[in-house]
Amino acid sequence: MSTTETASPVHDAAHPRRIALQAAVNALIPLGAAGAQFRVSVGDSGFVTRAGLREFGAADPVPANGRFRIACITKMFVSVVLLQLKAEGKVDLDATVASIAPDLLPEHGGAVTIRNLLQHTSGLFNHADSFQRPGVRFQRDRYNHYDAADLVAVAAARPLNFEPGSTFEYSNTNYIALGLIIKAITGNTYAQEIKTRVLRPLGLDDTLLPGDDPTIPGAHARGYMQIGGESVDVTEMNPSEACSAGEMLSTTADLDAFLVALMGGRLLAPAEFAEMKTTVPPEWVPLPMSNGYGLGFMPLETDCGLSLWGHGGGIPGYATFVGASLDGTRRLIASITLDIDPDDFSGTFEDGVVAALNAAAECLL
Repeated sequence: MSTTETASPVHDAAHPRRIALQAAVNALIPLGAAGAQFRVSVGDSGFVTRAGLREFGAADPVPANGRFRIACITKMFVSVVLLQLKAEGKVDLDATVASIAPDLLPEHGGAVTIRNLLQHTSGLFNHADSFQRPGVRFQRDRYNHYDAADLVAVAAARPLNFEPGSTFEYSNTNYIALGLIIKAITGNTYAQEIKTRVLRPLGLDDTLLPGDDPTIPGAHARGYMQIGGESVDVTEMNPSEACSAGEMLSTTADLDAFLVALMGGRLLAPAEFAEMKTTVPPEWVPLPMSNGYGLGFMPLETDCGLSLWGHGGGIPGYATFVGASLDGTRRLIASITLDIDPDDFSGTFEDGVVAALNAAAECLL
């Protein structure tokens, strides 16, 4: 076997696996991506692979460490806060919502537990299903402020979709409710708690909780949406519609540092990290690459047999993914800026994303 074939892909730009990754990331552009950046790290070494443009109409490439909307990866940060509160004796994960925030789920709070919310086994209606699909609705409402309690109230007014704990159904409402529960426990917003407990201790200065600010500060690639057959720039939006389920901004470098800290025990003690990794049955979870779902954290199976733990996410204009080996030595973070109709994400485009993630996982071997 040649030296090139055996060299670490992280250190050798000419390695066949890195070439295959670049090809897979390039292939996302004709499928409906405006741009992409994949950060692949083994130990303290890594590289960033990019494709596409920072902005349509300009020649600049996607910034190698630009900010982006991390969408549902926000849930990992919320889960860390709840698990830290559990370690401090301030919350029992099997306590009911009614015992902590009696007015949050008036009809269901006695049946739904904090753990049910964290693992998406609450049965709560997904409030987003009451909205019109993105597109014209998004153009009309993109700068609106949404109050978290009002979003939860939409779900609270509906019957439960199933008995809590009996199956899995991904619902952003669960994590919006958890943001309000953090406030009920601590007296502080979930954003304040994430900043105090995670961002500042780790020095994640490029990670933000924007609240009602619709902009992405600093270098960033712009995201698009196909609306009426045209590419519409959707980079700016008021992320309060996602709030504690998906509002955060970050960079691949900051998310890499977050994964190192999480896997390395800097954020959670072993008992709480074990809770985070305790999953529902894998057959309950119909998410791409998933092998179950824990507490805002899921095992992800790759084609090469490498098991990663992390999360994926999507928000108008942006799709994201983070995954790491449990020892924290092998890590993958991806940000993809979009130019598709939201209804076209599943199918060919999603297959292309999974193929690129699998090509990146090959570079971790």
